[in-house]
Amino acid sequence: MKDEPEEAEVILHDALRLAYQSDNKKAITYTYDLMANLAYIRGQLENAESLFKATMTNLLGEGMLQEDSAIIEISLKLASIYAAQNKPEFALAGYEFCVSTLEGRIEREKEVSEDILSVDEKANTRLLLGMCLDAYARFLLLSERPSQAQALYEKALRISEEILGERHPQTIVLLSDLATTLDAQGHFEEACVYVQRASDLARQTEHPELHMVLSNLGAVLTHRERYTQAREVYQEALQQAQRKQDEASAQHIREELAELARRSGL
Repeated sequence: MKDEPEEAEVILHDALRLAYQSDNKKAITYTYDLMANLAYIRGQLENAESLFKATMTNLLGEGMLQEDSAIIEISLKLASIYAAQNKPEFALAGYEFCVSTLEGRIEREKEVSEDILSVDEKANTRLLLGMCLDAYARFLLLSERPSQAQALYEKALRISEEILGERHPQTIVLLSDLATTLDAQGHFEEACVYVQRASDLARQTEHPELHMVLSNLGAVLTHRERYTQAREVYQEALQQAQRKQDEASAQHIREELAELARRSGL
């Protein structure tokens, strides 16, 4: 029996054929978008790239503006595909397009009255910018450009705190990620402040990624040579990872504990 993604792919191909037969342009575009996202989720990056480009071409052909959220979201996914394909120039251009386009749009939306554009709609634009900043920062951090990543994470964090609040899961993740960029630059004390705050909030809210936040805290404490505290935090992180049945994270934490033992002699 076919697995669910394969069944979904067959259904979508049938839907696309029917959309072409009826010359329903909106249905064609919608189906391309669904197929692109399915390929993206399955890790079929070349296929996803082609399908996202086809979706974008159709949307622009139908009169959608480049600054529309749908175009930005597709551009963001294309940038992440290029990053995964080790095409940094294309990835960089994609992330820059998303951020600069949204920043310009947000400035223009400030002048639009709430009768025309609601507070929630303006907030959604800012949240989309936050998502783009987060993805761009992650790319820069993996590209060993932590100081640039830090600036973007700080902007994303401000947006998340202002709109979603400090106890929101995304805000907590951003606090932890910002700590990672500071840690990578050797700013261990400042990193510890952010990741300690993130771990406290993650515990209080029973964050689904508590084990990952605690693992980050353990790493920062290790770099500050607070080995006993780091071991305690790593052990808590390991228990949480096992409870979540996240074996990949659990294995990573075991390796960090082994390295801590080697370094500290504990």
